[in-house]
Amino acid sequence: MATIADFFKGFLVTPPETKEAPQVVLTTTTNYHHRRDSYESYAAEGYQQNAIVFRCVNEIANGAASIPFRAFQGDIELDQHPILSLLGRPNAQQAGVEYFQSLYSFLLLGGNSYAIRTDVAGLPRELHLLRPDRVRVKPSKTSLPSGYEYVLSGRIVKEYVVDPETGASDIKHMKMWNPLDDYYGLSPIMAAAVDIDNHNEINKHNIALLRNGARPTGAIVFKPANDRGMSIQLTDGQRQQLNDDLRQRFQGVDNAGKPLLLEGDFDWKEMGLSPRDMDFLQQKNISAKDIALCFGVPSQLIGIPDAQTYANVQEARLALYEETIIPLARRVESDLNEWLAPMYGDDITIAYDFESIPAMVERRRRVYENVVSAVREGIISRNEARERLGLEPIRGGDDVFIAANLFPLGSAEVAPAEGEEAEEDGKQAYDMGLAFKSEVEKDVFTTEAEATERAEEIGCTGTHSHDTDNGTVYMPCASHADYTRLTGDDLETPKQDTRNDQGKEDELDDDAKAESDVDTKPTESMAKEAERGLAMRKEFNRGGTEVGVARAVQLVSRENLSPRTVRRMHSFFSRHEVDKRAEGFRQGEEGYPSAGKIAWLLWGGDSGQTWARRTVAKLDKERDEQKQIEAIMLPCCDGCDPLPYGEAKADVSARVKKTIANKVKEHNDKHGDKKGKRVTQRMLEAVFRRGVGAYRTNPQSVRPNVTGPDQWAIARINAFLFAVRRGRFRSGKFDLDLLPSGHPLKSKK
Repeated sequence: MATIADFFKGFLVTPPETKEAPQVVLTTTTNYHHRRDSYESYAAEGYQQNAIVFRCVNEIANGAASIPFRAFQGDIELDQHPILSLLGRPNAQQAGVEYFQSLYSFLLLGGNSYAIRTDVAGLPRELHLLRPDRVRVKPSKTSLPSGYEYVLSGRIVKEYVVDPETGASDIKHMKMWNPLDDYYGLSPIMAAAVDIDNHNEINKHNIALLRNGARPTGAIVFKPANDRGMSIQLTDGQRQQLNDDLRQRFQGVDNAGKPLLLEGDFDWKEMGLSPRDMDFLQQKNISAKDIALCFGVPSQLIGIPDAQTYANVQEARLALYEETIIPLARRVESDLNEWLAPMYGDDITIAYDFESIPAMVERRRRVYENVVSAVREGIISRNEARERLGLEPIRGGDDVFIAANLFPLGSAEVAPAEGEEAEEDGKQAYDMGLAFKSEVEKDVFTTEAEATERAEEIGCTGTHSHDTDNGTVYMPCASHADYTRLTGDDLETPKQDTRNDQGKEDELDDDAKAESDVDTKPTESMAKEAERGLAMRKEFNRGGTEVGVARAVQLVSRENLSPRTVRRMHSFFSRHEVDKRAEGFRQGEEGYPSAGKIAWLLWGGDSGQTWARRTVAKLDKERDEQKQIEAIMLPCCDGCDPLPYGEAKADVSARVKKTIANKVKEHNDKHGDKKGKRVTQRMLEAVFRRGVGAYRTNPQSVRPNVTGPDQWAIARINAFLFAVRRGRFRSGKFDLDLLPSGHPLKSKK
């Protein structure tokens, strides 16, 4: 290997003798890097050569591309629409996810993304993307470009014209905001360019050091002497030639770490910091953090050590979506609604379904916990909580409750479905003398307390109860025979209505008719729990009341319960949940079984609690559906004339025909094999036309929540199908002549 000494042998001469300090030549391994700000350099030096940029771009692009789209016509969501099909498969070469991954990647790398469409018969057929480095914007005298040029190998292949007034064009230019350019967007890579260069150079330098295995950064000390030992100095030419040779052999990242061999009068002095002293790893991590910061990606998602900004990966990913991906996706969503959606009609819009993102589950969980806590602490009502959770309100949910005993605050009004149960359960749970005195008829009371007071006046003890259609009533004395013997009054025992079911159904209100469709038969596990409760009450002589015993008998016999009774069960469990925390409720505790445990079992135990909650939810759903039908089908004011259901010559759109076809198939698959229950497309289209005609001929009867004739008519079809299935209408009868042949309500005009 050539040495520095060999280099100097050819020109060492003896100059005039002088005395001076040794000559010092400084060297360094750094050189100036000239950065090129262009899409090609961003893609090559950024995405292709830098792992941090590659990971950040993919995290954002893949996350945004995986969010599904939803389509709306006005406020109505569409399950199927051509625009959804187009976005799901934009062209023959790309699926939806692949297409949008490229779109977002172009935006992040170059700050610009260019989409074009091919139209057939006025509707988009395919969507494609153009590489940003091949598109050239033609400026104009305004902020709108005059057009776009697609350039390949320096030749303009195609031009796209821009409307100077509206900005409409076959090409859609999506771009990031740029403070210094009116036509081109700003890439995040430009803001992170210095950090990307630093990160890349550190990697190259470290590779070179590993390859060469030494660190020559420092100073060469030259101390030549003549024959008498006196120092001599280099000429200017010799000094320049030495510097040039050192730069050529040892400077730059490719020469980093090459060994330097010195002989004779040459000496090496370490002057720079070693890579270990400079802590290249720390510098590399700092650059990586800055790059991730520019892209809006949490550092811990790209594997930077000790970058725990968030408590866990789930929170970091949630932050990535909320702070970076969703805002970027909304920008693209807005561009598509401005450029693509109007091709299908002015009322068609698309929107990302952000609620379907798995990472958003964490946010929904926080919202749910906050809402539940607010209800528990008596800050908001149940209906306010349901509104925040996107659920429909429930009857009786507007009261605010305190956590300890769930008494309503600020209102003496009790929910209609729970009024009597609140009265009875309040006395049972807290032994309070409630001021709800009600005598139905002579010596027949709705509260056990009043019956007990009357028993003391008569001179007997205890009370007895009877179940009637209006609920449970109470009479003084332990039995009806004792009452008759002491008073001499031979009162008839309150009985339930013995009319046939059809007669009773005629007098049921619409809510009761709707709720009667729900199965209210107790389960076997409820019957077993009630049987246990009866056995424990008999053995320990405590727990429950006569009402609880009567309820247990009903559960053991597994007879169908009335919707009113189911709601009372749900109310009981809600108010006695606190008893489960008392001593003696669980086996093995002192005092087991407690009175609260026995009462809990009499009402069906944990199985009864779960069943009652689910059944009440079904009852509420049936009732709400009935209210919705009434809101659409019935007049909006008392005394209004019935709607004139004339046969309307209304056109049925292709979309409505498809909806009706789905309803026909769904109905016939379940009920079409039964006599008088098979429907046809023509039959339901006739119902639809009459609904449209009713909407148009009597608009004053239309309720405000109805947005158009189609909604009115579809609701009419739903009510008609209910009558076909059930053999009765939920409210007023209509279209009897259109019912299937063999249907019991069928009539012919």
